[in-house]
Amino acid sequence: MATRVAVILSGCGFQDGAEIHESVLALLRLDQLGCEVQCFAPDIEFDVVDHVSGQPTGERRRVLVEAARIARGNIKSLSEAQVEAFDALVIPGGFGSALNLSNFATQGAQCTLDPQLLAFAEAFAEERKPVGLICISPALAAKIYGPTVVCSIGTDPDTAATIEKMGATHVPCAVDAIVEDEHRRLVCTPAYMSARSIAEAAAGINALVDRVVELAATPL
Repeated sequence: MATRVAVILSGCGFQDGAEIHESVLALLRLDQLGCEVQCFAPDIEFDVVDHVSGQPTGERRRVLVEAARIARGNIKSLSEAQVEAFDALVIPGGFGSALNLSNFATQGAQCTLDPQLLAFAEAFAEERKPVGLICISPALAAKIYGPTVVCSIGTDPDTAATIEKMGATHVPCAVDAIVEDEHRRLVCTPAYMSARSIAEAAAGINALVDRVVELAATPL
């Protein structure tokens, strides 16, 4: 039976949504491993950033509609996601994780998560189903798992310090490697928090997806 994996996207584009390379690399590797994948996104509005200038446009769009571009339309609202339908969860990075899935970008250690995301991710944590967090998404780990969770966003000292203020244990991680909290079955890789090329990002993402799928097939 194919491993069933939920992938949560936060938009489309690294400055205001899901990082496209990270999302596609994760989806590609899941497909190569024969997984059954369903993408989800919160059906909420977000502030658009011009990816040429890096400046806000003043426009507002919907996260679900923009994320559908990456998923080729095969996407559902996060409100429809049910933990019992899946064996594992993967959340790519991009600034959307810190803007749309949470307010980490503005609130730091005092951040809160989108309520639907939090409920869905906490259900995975409670059942100890494997979760893979990519790039900046591991910054959300402490809010999902609670204090002492082991995670990594790579080697950025300021972000790591903020994560530790939230009660997590941050472990530095090379771009082509993963950090695993074995008890919680949480796997992290830094991807574009450290990567200088798509090939570098792919090395860590492939390792993360491989491990998440392996854990999903391993009895508790």
